This record gives sequence, C-alpha cells and structure tokens, in this order.
Amino acid sequence: MTDFSEYRPCVGIIVFNKKGKVWVGRRYRQRGAHVWQFPQGGIDPGETPKSAALRELWEETGIKPEKVTRLGKTENWLTYDFPPEYHGKKVSRGWRGQKQKWFVFQFHGNKHDIDLKAHMPQEFSKWKWMDFHKTPDMIVPFKREVYKMLIQEFSAFANPHENSKSLK
Repeated sequence: MTDFSEYRPCVGIIVFNKKGKVWVGRRYRQRGAHVWQFPQGGIDPGETPKSAALRELWEETGIKPEKVTRLGKTENWLTYDFPPEYHGKKVSRGWRGQKQKWFVFQFHGNKHDIDLKAHMPQEFSKWKWMDFHKTPDMIVPFKREVYKMLIQEFSAFANPHENSKSLK
C-alpha cells in the first residue's frame, strides 16, 4: 500500500479543445524529446484540489476559469516517484514523488485566451494541441505510467461528441 504522506499533493490538468485534441506545453528552458506535458502544480495550504487546478491552469497557460468547463476528474490519487537524480534537488523538495488529482476541462476560448506569460515564473515556452493518445511519448519517462492511466480513464473525451457530456 502506498504511503501518500511521502508524496507532494498536486493537481494535473487536461484541457480538450473542440476537436478533441489536448493542450500540451513545452517546459520552459528544457531541451530534448520529452519536455512536453500537461499543466500541473502543487495544492497550496487551505486550497481544494479543484481550486488548485483552476489556479494552476491560469498560472501556467493564462486560461481563465470562465474559458473552461469541467468534464471530469480522477477519484483517486495517481502517483509517480522522482528518479534518483532528482532527490536532494529543488524539484523534489524532500518528497518521494507527487500524488496528483487530475481534472479534465473543455476549452471554450481561442488561441488569444492562452498566455504563457500571464504569471511568472513562466512554466512553458511553447504550446500546441495534439492527439491525447500520443502524450506519453512526449513526457519524461518517470511520468509515463500516469499519462497512460489518464488515457485509459479519459479517452472518451478525445471524441468531440463526447465532450458535451459531463462526469462531474
């Protein structure tokens, strides 16, 4: 059984557009093939996972809450461990890894509603819409299993006709 106390509480955000593609961002100042990911971040003290998801979405993408509708969320925490080279660095902050609640949103805006510099420090240098099932190949290897689980749970939303349904 997983000891969740060893994992930093976080949220992850999947944003689908009207065509069933998902938003991914290229990590700021990162190079290589596996530097694209969904927005994610920590849950602040006193914050609910849902409010953290909306805050992180705005901070990292500039997308305001009124430009999205919640489609669903994970019921359970999904976890990943930091690789050994991360331990002792700022990113790990003494945690074994992260535990995440994931939220899925439908985006109702346009490209002008996305501003990677809306909040500093900047998290992403570029963004694009892509096929949901291709995202595990774009992420760092230690997060891939989480992305595969997300695809299993939320692949129905990659069909634009399903996006009108809500799992709230």
